[in-house]
Amino acid sequence: MPSPDKLSPEDLRIFVRVARLASFTRAAEQLEVPRATVSTALRRLEARLGARLLQRTTRRVTLTAEGDALLARAEDLLGELESLATLFRSQGQALKGRLRVDMPLGMCTGTVMARLPQFLAAHPQLQVELCSTDRRVDLIGDGFDCVVRAGPVVDQSLACRPLGALPLMNVAGSGYVAQHGLPTRLEELDAHWLVGYQPNPGDAPLGFEHRDDASGRALEVPMRHWVTVNNSAAYEAACRAGLGIAQLPASTGARGLGDGTLVEVMPAFRPAPMPLNLLYAHRRHLPRRVQVFADWLQQLLTLRSP
Repeated sequence: MPSPDKLSPEDLRIFVRVARLASFTRAAEQLEVPRATVSTALRRLEARLGARLLQRTTRRVTLTAEGDALLARAEDLLGELESLATLFRSQGQALKGRLRVDMPLGMCTGTVMARLPQFLAAHPQLQVELCSTDRRVDLIGDGFDCVVRAGPVVDQSLACRPLGALPLMNVAGSGYVAQHGLPTRLEELDAHWLVGYQPNPGDAPLGFEHRDDASGRALEVPMRHWVTVNNSAAYEAACRAGLGIAQLPASTGARGLGDGTLVEVMPAFRPAPMPLNLLYAHRRHLPRRVQVFADWLQQLLTLRSP
């Protein structure tokens, strides 16, 4: 048991997990310890600091003002401790443990899954849990080490490592073009359909996005939707089925152009490349297993860029 007059890093880790999950029970489940261990750690930490950190009721756990002030400091401190712990370790030391990652469906089932055997061969003692969804997930609440997201960063509380940018192109299924023709000017889009994409409930489906050459700004032209989908696989499938124009990753679109199933639409009005970011909880430091995976992923995406 830690000395009562010293702060325990383990108690701080438990506090951070409870604070982020707003639940003693969920924190105990994620940390794989008894709930009583979590309660004892929090009581010990509060006694050491002489302040109540959490307000507990039968239904919820919330931070006090003192708990809120401690949270950011605790996360930074734990990050520094983890960095110090690995400072003198050999970079060739084997990675161990579990790495839980969430990333967009198209990226997971395409580029990443095809090359993942090579990554695991280099790190055979690492267990990877790879989840794939296009919607926003609760990184802390769902127990992810990191998530990969395309587009602007929405949650400013997460640390961000840029991984590059995803070039996009406008395409339509060959059947759609045969039936509706091929627009060549922005003004003609009123007579066409766009496949709607809405990965998160409550988000409005986007219009036709393009980059203004003069200002470099991203602009949007509202369009009609026959069908709206919530993931990238259905988005591509709807386009191929002739349900509207879509703005797909350039690598995906190029395959369709090559086999004749897709036709490029208005190449002079391509959307701006979509930023790709790795998001994680700690503001300063990544665990080494996440750092190594991020380095591999960034190299993989760079090699795959047109």
